[in-house]
Amino acid sequence: MSLELTSEVIRLPYREPFRIARAHGGDGMSSVVVELRNPAWPGLVGYGEGYPDAYYGETLETIGIVLPLLLASISTEALERAATDPEGGLEAIGEAFYAAIAHHGAAKCALDTAIHDLVGKRLGRPLYALLGLSRAIGPTDFTIGIDEPEVVAARAARATRFPALKIKVGGPADLQTLEAVRGVFAGPIRVDANTGWTPEQGARLIPDLVRLGVELIEQPFPAHRLDQLRWLQERSELPLVADESAVTIRDLDGLVGVVDGVNVKLAKCGGPGPARRMLARARELGFRTFLGCMEETSLGIAASAHVAILADWIDLDGCLLISGDPFEGLELGSDCRWQLTEAGGLGIRRRAV
Repeated sequence: MSLELTSEVIRLPYREPFRIARAHGGDGMSSVVVELRNPAWPGLVGYGEGYPDAYYGETLETIGIVLPLLLASISTEALERAATDPEGGLEAIGEAFYAAIAHHGAAKCALDTAIHDLVGKRLGRPLYALLGLSRAIGPTDFTIGIDEPEVVAARAARATRFPALKIKVGGPADLQTLEAVRGVFAGPIRVDANTGWTPEQGARLIPDLVRLGVELIEQPFPAHRLDQLRWLQERSELPLVADESAVTIRDLDGLVGVVDGVNVKLAKCGGPGPARRMLARARELGFRTFLGCMEETSLGIAASAHVAILADWIDLDGCLLISGDPFEGLELGSDCRWQLTEAGGLGIRRRAV
């Protein structure tokens, strides 16, 4: 018997316009949701989600092409091993993915997540326990996209329940925007330029960012310009966090001495298994760890939340930015922590139609 994989494209609208410096944005998100079945385990379905970002060379179409190749790299025997030896078996499947094809983190994320969900359900163990982790995770921040300063401030005023806000910058009015946000929000502000600054801009803004209580600066310069990141980090009392420069665990060694922190995302690195290993390795290398997300459904956010205990900063709000989420089972507590249960796998299910 062979494993059975089905996939579908999900398109959902944003609750509010959402734009970042390196993309024009749009009216909503698009991602790929997969369902994985092992005929030997009747009644069990593993769910996974892959959010493609063209910046990393992925589209909805490439995910559709790559998924069969990834599926062909594993077998029912490999899945059975994962159910008896989760740590070794799941890591071996991840290695088989990378042997099959390089890059394509979103496609790998969709299938890796589905495998972890399916094995967790088979064993009756939540994903965090399957990975040897804890569900006592920290709170998430809330992200606001680029817009006019007064618009961003109005959205910040509606998000004051969150312990921190992440403000997208890289537009023409960054300082005015941050001044306006500080006028309505007292907590930490995290700044994400998505490669949109020049070194001169960054250096000029640092004193004002410190004055405004900014907590960190995420990816101010292009991914390949590690020289610029190092230059600004040496001049900044605020930590710089690499995002577009930190795609997989293979990027970490080259970032030592360049930035203070790294942003790990499942859709970049290939799923919860690779994310756990990348976060652990980042800590070993002395980085502060940031766990981010794409504009995913609660399925993708749940997969990330199960490894969030390894992150110093948590930015898992993608499903809060969209309408019509087709999944349920992940609840945000009054303390802005995602509430992970003891249900097997992700603890996520499709909403009844």
